[in-house]
Amino acid sequence: MENPVMAPELVVSRWFNTPTPLTLAGLRGRVVLLHAFQMLCPGCVSAGIPQAERAHRMFRDADLTVIGLHTVFEHHAAMTPVSLEAFIHEYRLTFPIGVDQPGTNTPLPVTMQRYGLQGTPSTVLIGRDGQIRHIGFGREDDMAIGMMIGSLLAEAPISLPEPTSMPAGPCTDRGCSADVQS
Repeated sequence: MENPVMAPELVVSRWFNTPTPLTLAGLRGRVVLLHAFQMLCPGCVSAGIPQAERAHRMFRDADLTVIGLHTVFEHHAAMTPVSLEAFIHEYRLTFPIGVDQPGTNTPLPVTMQRYGLQGTPSTVLIGRDGQIRHIGFGREDDMAIGMMIGSLLAEAPISLPEPTSMPAGPCTDRGCSADVQS
């Protein structure tokens, strides 16, 4: 994206595959791949969901968080959280998945509206700074997504506060100083 904008916070009614709810604010400093899908979407099942799972496994030890967003805008009665839970189990999905909160007076869920997504599957890449760097709709090439993820991971991490100074001399419960005089 030429002029990145801050990623809107996710509005999720239920989470799967995570012990605590995730927030983009809590993930600041990490690269985020947000994969919006519907379990009855053929493109999601054949391409998008497997791609998200591969990215989750491939970049497990990197500063990448993959989040699935079940964003239902059709067939609402068939795509309930109970059905989604069975789907997640059946497809052995391991990345965190949130259920996009239904919209008010519209079939489009809240997060889908906030991001202006055209449909599913959609891929959103968010930089360490919390800004949207890419929004893609439909099937996207693995190599292209991998290149974008690699580029974002290669960007300098966000500066954290300076560590507190270590005491000179021997080891303490705060750590061991390398500034030891002979």
